[in-house]
Formats: sequence, C-alpha cells, structure tokens
Amino acid sequence: MKQARENGLAVGFVSVTERKSVVDWLEGKISDLERIAPLNAESTTPPGSPPQGALAFAFPTAPAAVKSADHTSSPTKRRYVADASDIDVVKKIKLNEIELRDRNTVLRGTKPNNFSSVRTAFAEKLKKMKDAGKGGAAHLTPPISDPKIQAKKSRNQYPIIVISSSPTSLITMHNVRRFLQDASYETSQDARSRAAAEGNLRPEDMIPIYRKRTAIDSSGRETESQIRYFIVDSTEALSKFGQDAWDRVICVMTTGQAWQFKPYKWNDPKILFHHVKGFYVSLSTDPPNTKIKDWNVTELKIDPNRRHVDKSVVAQFWKTLDAWTMANKPWLMKT
Repeated sequence: MKQARENGLAVGFVSVTERKSVVDWLEGKISDLERIAPLNAESTTPPGSPPQGALAFAFPTAPAAVKSADHTSSPTKRRYVADASDIDVVKKIKLNEIELRDRNTVLRGTKPNNFSSVRTAFAEKLKKMKDAGKGGAAHLTPPISDPKIQAKKSRNQYPIIVISSSPTSLITMHNVRRFLQDASYETSQDARSRAAAEGNLRPEDMIPIYRKRTAIDSSGRETESQIRYFIVDSTEALSKFGQDAWDRVICVMTTGQAWQFKPYKWNDPKILFHHVKGFYVSLSTDPPNTKIKDWNVTELKIDPNRRHVDKSVVAQFWKTLDAWTMANKPWLMKT
C-alpha cells in the first residue's frame, strides 16, 4: 500500500482483519479473485482517502468495488441464494423472538373487553343526565300564561335541605339561616330569644336562604350567581313542594338519632344517605358517635367558643355538598 501510494495509485483503507488476506493475494499465495471486484469507473479520489480506495472486499450481500489498472468493466452482481440450513435456523430464531410493543399496540388486546358492568353501574346517573337534558329542552316550549303556575314550577326546582326537628339539635329552624347563609353559628336558644324579642315567636316551616356561588368558565372569566335553597325540618313542610319533593332533596343534616328518619321516604340510614348527602353536626368537644360509623355521612365539627372558624366549617359544607350535587343531581345547580 505504501509503494502504491508512492507510485501515484489511489489505495483505499484495508482493515486489520483483512490485511493478511490482501497480502497473500498480492503475493500469489491464494487465487481467490471472487472477493475482489474492480470499480465501475476510474476513481478521482486523491491518494490516502479511506472509503473509496483501490481495493475493497466484496461480501455476499453488498459487494464492494476495486480499481483495476487494466480492467474497467464491471461484472454483473451475483444473486444471493440462501442456504436451506440457514433458513431453518432463522425460523427457529424467529419463533423465540419477542415482539416489541409501543404505546399504540399495547392498547390493542387479544380478547374483547366487556364494559357492560360499567354501564350498569352508571345507568342511574345516565338516566338522571338524560332527564336533566329533557328539562333543559322544556324551556323551548311555549310559556305558561298563568303566573301562579309559573311561580310554583320555578319554586319546585330549587334544592331542598332537610334538618333534624330535635330540640337538642345544634342546627334548628331558629339558627340555620344565620349559620348557612351568614357563616356564623349561634346557639338555638340564643337565636330563639333574639327572634322572640323581635316579635317572631314561631319560626317558619320553610326557610329560604340565598348563597352566592362563583364559577370560572373555560375562558378563565369569573362569573357569580345566586342559588336559592329551601330549609325544612319535617315531612309535612316537605310535602308542600309536591309529590316529587324528595327528588330535589340534596342534603339531610342529622344528630345521629335514627328516629329522625322514620317519616322519610327512605327510613333506613344506609339507603337514605345513598340517595341524599348526609351531614352529622356535632361540637368539637363531643366524643365520637359510634352509631354513625356505618352511615355515609360527613361530620361537621362546630367549635363552641371560637366563632372565627365558623366560616371554614360552612365553606367545607358547601364545597362537599356542591361536589355531591354536581355528581348526582346536576340539574339543581342550574337554578
């Protein structure tokens, strides 16, 4: 190779493993000329450039070209014929191969998936959503001319909260408005005395409360709406809302006494708190109530002395109730 470069011939790169074979061929020790093929044309590569050298080895799959001083024609490429034994070996190797998967192929299972159980579990919620859609389509019907019917219909769409009628309850018809609307707890006895001093000896059987609710739409704009709720403490007052009043009950506040549920539509606490959201109200100093451990209720702890924590308790109440209402009775959040 050194002598070839000194005489002005372009010599390519020869690897260390092939160098002995080239030397043997040049010295005439071997006559295997099939491994060396001439280049198709004269090379213009300057001396010393590695890839396009004068000599290159031709392998079965990609034969290389070699420059020949006295030969410029290119022989035809031989067709590779696979050995039968090699084919059998390749087949055995492919049988043991593991096909790699990407994020798309991994989602394609080998057996069909049956999601009928999921549909059955959500059948009731889907029905409620369809009914809510029908309720929204009702706005497209001609308006009712009778204003009394309109007032009754609109009033019946407001959500209802049922509280305990027990005189020992922390939340009664005397102090419920101040607690849920103004986020300030006042004992029932103090609220009754204050109402008596103002001339209100007996509370109403239905108390409306108003709550401002802030929502953020998809564009990031903040919108504020006012939602109206009705508070009742008896099934007699609840019956004034019509036969479907229990469909609009979203919350029942209990003191942990089971007798409260006897006149209800569902008198079993486990069934009742499956259809409505339950809250157990107690003082933070009271011991745990073992009777409610199997009930699906959220505990609200009222501090008897610190009034500045009332806002956080009421905020927790509304946040929990909103989440439950949106998941189970979303049409009542649009009123």
